[in-house]
Amino acid sequence: MREYSVPATITVGDEENLVDAVYDNASAHGADVVYRRRGTGDAWTDVTAAEFAEQVTAVARGLIASGVAAGDRVALLSRTRYEWTLLDYAILAVGGVTVPIYETSSAEQVSWILEDSGAVGIVVESPKHKDLVAGVAAPSVTVWQIDAGAVESLTSAGVDLTSDQVQARRAAVGGDDLATLIYTSGTTGRPKGCELTHRNLLTEVRAVTQVFPELFTAGGSVLLFLPLAHVFGKAIQLGAMCTRTIVGHTPDVAQLLPDLAAFRPTFLLAVPRVFEKVYNGARQRAHNDGKGKIFDAAADTAIAWSKALDTGGPGIALRAKHALFDRLVYGKLRMAVGGAVVAAVSGSAPLGARLGHFFRGVGLPVLEGYGLTETSAGITLNTLAAQRVGSVGRPVPGHAVRIAEDGEILLKGPIVFRGYWKNETATSEAIEDGWFRSGDIGELDDAGFLTITGRKKEIIVTAGGKNVAPAVLEDRLRAHPLISQCMVVGDAQPFIGALVTIDSEALPGWRERHGKPAGDSAADLVDDADLLAEVDAAVDEANKAVSRAEQIRRFRILPVDFTEAGGEMTPTMKVKRQVVAKTFADDIAAIYS
Repeated sequence: MREYSVPATITVGDEENLVDAVYDNASAHGADVVYRRRGTGDAWTDVTAAEFAEQVTAVARGLIASGVAAGDRVALLSRTRYEWTLLDYAILAVGGVTVPIYETSSAEQVSWILEDSGAVGIVVESPKHKDLVAGVAAPSVTVWQIDAGAVESLTSAGVDLTSDQVQARRAAVGGDDLATLIYTSGTTGRPKGCELTHRNLLTEVRAVTQVFPELFTAGGSVLLFLPLAHVFGKAIQLGAMCTRTIVGHTPDVAQLLPDLAAFRPTFLLAVPRVFEKVYNGARQRAHNDGKGKIFDAAADTAIAWSKALDTGGPGIALRAKHALFDRLVYGKLRMAVGGAVVAAVSGSAPLGARLGHFFRGVGLPVLEGYGLTETSAGITLNTLAAQRVGSVGRPVPGHAVRIAEDGEILLKGPIVFRGYWKNETATSEAIEDGWFRSGDIGELDDAGFLTITGRKKEIIVTAGGKNVAPAVLEDRLRAHPLISQCMVVGDAQPFIGALVTIDSEALPGWRERHGKPAGDSAADLVDDADLLAEVDAAVDEANKAVSRAEQIRRFRILPVDFTEAGGEMTPTMKVKRQVVAKTFADDIAAIYS
């Protein structure tokens, strides 16, 4: 059993809460810009700290007038937008508890969360969301719609109340009061509500902003596009407010690159699939334009450069090649994300060492971290001062990581949640002697850097008794620009297999290069010899990372991609393995027939 801990360097007072930062900023730095709201086209409108505090107070008065009491749960179902953040702080300001719901959630999921949390109200974004809620919510649940003027109607409802009433509510909220109930999206089973207190999240925010001084800084900026219903986005939102880092919101990932170019953030946050798409898209465009060899050489040089930083530094020849490709390739990649990014933060799943080295080599270091909803987001982090590519970093101050005898990662510290809502059995199973059982498998080196090697529940045991962690193979396969998603299979089978989906954005260029009919979709090409050969080469490359017994022997190309809408992916782009196994049972059977 291995363990590594970092001494605490921060504290949270019993009377502190998350909303203090809103009013502290307004008092001491009222003229500072803390948000930029999207306008028309590329225009962004500044919101100062004083203006934001005034808006929070106005909406909070409306919540009080609407009957929201201290401790009441209020759900938020919306895409990532300014109003989400405004309403979140207003709910907290009146002593309420925010219950985020992914805007892509099904009627069954929304019904369960509203019922289980006992929410007295819900803020939805659109008429579609309102109709969905109307079909599942109890009559006693108040519904406000952002697109129908929720902010304005709440402001009007509270016009006769005073600001002092809001401040009295806020002053009564302490560190150990519940701040949010975040239901785990989960790849299996019914979601459980994770109870996160003001102390949990304040500790997280102070730890993260302490280890990321270059990112969280007054005048710095971040464009939020991940769902704010996820704890990762929530933590960044809170950290930005505490440090007066300017925040913008954009809900449309399809328009992310134009938005980044217009907003010009100083740091990014994303999940690994976003970085995979950036790399694969750039490589695909280069190959489509006949510049594939240049891009591949530049990528190899970036990776070599990054690796050399850990082994004494690059030599003269490598420095010269790196400078050349910086002019030809790397500078364009940096400009594609606005040109001002200092670093990016990645979580939710392992990025992989190859992409980690590539992005660091092009001047866009991706700092991987690790955490769960139950740990208020990141509990281990790489930093600009201490980065080990391929790992998820070291524990943040005041926290500890332990590797159990079976390889499971155990976590301890004040950011660990207090339990699952109304579920003592699940809580007692998850926390033992103060240690949270993560369900993930990992390794801890002598310097305290943690590496994730798999998911305990996802370990495949072949018929021959070989334990196989699918993440290594899946990460390698998704690195290929033509592959969108994959799922390794083989439990109780004689060998390892894989289901593979094709990236629809990469397919047109591949078709053109291989002389395929322009209208052919992935479904038309699942048995195409050239496509099978391309995927087979990707499988061969992935197999280099594992022993022979763990290698993929056979694969099957699926006619469709895994999607959140189809139920195969979570909102944070994780594959729901049980759903895929059930939906594509015949394809899995064909691998072993």
